[in-house]
Amino acid sequence: MENHSLQVNTAPTFHVDVVTTPAPVATDDEVIVKVDWSAVNYKDALAQTEKGGVIRNYPMTPGIDLAGTVSQSQDANFPAGTEVLVTGYGLGVSHPGGYSQWQRVPAAWLVKRPTTLSAKEAMIFGTAGFTAALAVRQILAQTTPADPILITGASGGVGSLALAMLAAKGYHQLIAVSRKESARQWLSDLGASQVIPPSDLISERPRPLAKQAYAGVIDTVGGELVSQILPYVAYGGIVALCGNAGGIKLNTTVLPFILRGITLAGIDSVNTPMPLRQEIWQQLAANKQILEKITIDEISLEEVPTIAANLLAGTHSGRTIVKL
Repeated sequence: MENHSLQVNTAPTFHVDVVTTPAPVATDDEVIVKVDWSAVNYKDALAQTEKGGVIRNYPMTPGIDLAGTVSQSQDANFPAGTEVLVTGYGLGVSHPGGYSQWQRVPAAWLVKRPTTLSAKEAMIFGTAGFTAALAVRQILAQTTPADPILITGASGGVGSLALAMLAAKGYHQLIAVSRKESARQWLSDLGASQVIPPSDLISERPRPLAKQAYAGVIDTVGGELVSQILPYVAYGGIVALCGNAGGIKLNTTVLPFILRGITLAGIDSVNTPMPLRQEIWQQLAANKQILEKITIDEISLEEVPTIAANLLAGTHSGRTIVKL
């Protein structure tokens, strides 16, 4: 049985190709999944660059998301025919990932796909939706629908899904941050009460504390942008950090934390404990109507490198899913 996969390799030089390989063989703690859909995330884009810092062992099949059906298994919890999804862990990083028609996956990583969620819908959410749901969970715990919430990188996968999720919860002061002028109307349709460019948040001489403007922030960018946002977070506010497209350094003072009691919440979608992981996927399935508003593109395996380049260039919006 042939297996078509996207593969990143360094021999003789760094390159990304679609290759044909024998079908994968599972170890005792793994199952074989027939992959129907995957997705393209920022991390997947980094994995396809020589200095992206995601993949360390080559050759490697990237793809941090997959949804499909178990075809071979010795695990009683996941017999052949079980519809599953996988996000995070080492998938597409240290373990061959979702850009493959067939893939071996540790059984411990599998989530039984909610019966009301198709494989395609699961991948429209993917890691982006899962991350957004984790961030929204933190925001809901510490704010009310009347509070102003700032969402950076709002036209991306995580940002747009987080915006739609909060709007569905009745939040009506949602400030979307995006440098894409073409996305303004779409973001308004998703529920943004205001759309501003990142430059509106950047000051040449930032102060340690500024006017209290936001009760909550979902930041998908990181770097200098979040550093400049922190002084504007209101007393008792929360900032959920889940991205680093703008850099990994955080320059700040202790004042927003010790004088305003704000919370800095890190959002990790990779090693989320399985009970919470299952809970989040059930919540996503129960609120899948928000997908009707998300910009979605379907592509083939061969088109993945082009979309990855667009992501890195900052010209990509919404979600792109890969049909295997």
